[in-house]
Amino acid sequence: MQIAQTIAELQTFQANSEIGLVMTMGALHAGHRSLIARARRSHPFVVVSIFVNPKQFAPHEDLSRYPRPLERDLALCEQEGVDLVFVPTVAELYPPDFGTVVVPPPALTETLCGLSRPGHFTGVATVVTKVIGLVRPERAYFGQKDAQQVAVLRRVITDLSLRCQLVICPIVRDQDGLALSSRNVYLSEQERKNALQLPCALEEAQTLFRKGITDAGTLLSAASSCLSDVEPEYLALVDPDTLQPLKKITQAGLLAVVARVGTTRLIDNLVLGQTQTHPPVIAIDGPAGAGKSTVARKLARHLSFLYLDTGAMYRAVTWKALQLGIDLTDGEALSALTRNLQIRLAPGYQKAFATRVWVDGEEITRAVRERSVSASVSAVSAHLGVRTELVSQQRALGCEGGVIMDGRDIGTHVFPDAALKIYLTASVQIRAERRLEDLKAQNLPLPEMAELEADIQERDWKDSTREHAPLRKASDAIEVITDGRSIEETLKVLIDLYHEKVRNA
Repeated sequence: MQIAQTIAELQTFQANSEIGLVMTMGALHAGHRSLIARARRSHPFVVVSIFVNPKQFAPHEDLSRYPRPLERDLALCEQEGVDLVFVPTVAELYPPDFGTVVVPPPALTETLCGLSRPGHFTGVATVVTKVIGLVRPERAYFGQKDAQQVAVLRRVITDLSLRCQLVICPIVRDQDGLALSSRNVYLSEQERKNALQLPCALEEAQTLFRKGITDAGTLLSAASSCLSDVEPEYLALVDPDTLQPLKKITQAGLLAVVARVGTTRLIDNLVLGQTQTHPPVIAIDGPAGAGKSTVARKLARHLSFLYLDTGAMYRAVTWKALQLGIDLTDGEALSALTRNLQIRLAPGYQKAFATRVWVDGEEITRAVRERSVSASVSAVSAHLGVRTELVSQQRALGCEGGVIMDGRDIGTHVFPDAALKIYLTASVQIRAERRLEDLKAQNLPLPEMAELEADIQERDWKDSTREHAPLRKASDAIEVITDGRSIEETLKVLIDLYHEKVRNA
């Protein structure tokens, strides 16, 4: 992990690849972890900025006592596989001659939190615009907890035509339901209990809304009745995009609450009428040589999904087994090892390393390509117990959504409930021709076409009759034949199917 403290260092370190940005003020917690993890799944290079921005604090606010545990924050970033942390000083971002500010529309800033925090959202918009300009990310990740900030930044990015997409991630809550915040450390034990009235107020209104009540007055009254031991600054039901007050929910309504608990100001919100769903899982099966992996990776990149690289996962297990000196014929020991491994994958930013791999927080992207691993991975993958444990991990990743996986039985076994199942195939002749081209490109001996076709037919038969993980086309899979199609043409077919069958369904 690299650390940049100046703009010059940041520009030196930047990768020539797609960047995911997570902007923070430090004091990182599990909510920030979730943002970093979301960025890590979709980007080969992840940047986290840590900067306590004075321009978004009013004179009476807690700038001086805002927590700044930098060493702990850097350790968390390293654990999460962050590539670069930008930690500028105030003077670096705002030199003495700095005079430009970004002023969002008053309709978005002079309401809700803006009533008690004049200038706050100008400070937010200014620093976000500047850091986006410096980092030049493809996407920036923010949390839904700062709902007004989200509405403001969406407008700023649209109005200024910034070439960056905002990705808004769900609120992360503690086990007791309290929204995670860096300011929670200020709460005493009793104040912490009182603070639970904020999520309880939101839940009370949600219960009524689910019963069909859409009147703003009724919903606000129910929520307000739960806030007896805190000092509400505001409780409002507004349009999520315009932040204008609603009298009735017709589509979606942002129920937002801010209250002081002791001396600590806490915020929370809930969008009523908006179904919170995870991105879907896409399963791609088909015979060897049909182009599954190439197309699956490109589709994942296009949709900002995680490509579940099965081969990389087996290599990670193999690498760890070799490190620990485990007998590769001991299936039970390998299964136990796999069960306890924390494997993380991310897109690679070099052609030779298409997938980045971490095991238990340590990046091993290059290590899993070592000759010793390559020579041993077949022995490890032959154990059914290892496959079973990896399938469990793959399904756990699938629960988070936004996953693409290819293989022989992904749609029939690993993800039988996938939102979109593709059976990608090609004729034996076409696959033989593609294999011949690959061999030519690698300057390897060229067999006769008839020999290649016979090998492919034998491989198909073995794959479809094997005892474990046989090649199967799911009954609800859509067959896509790649004969006569380039990779890009095949990719377009899959993108169109995704929009038709999933996104616009």
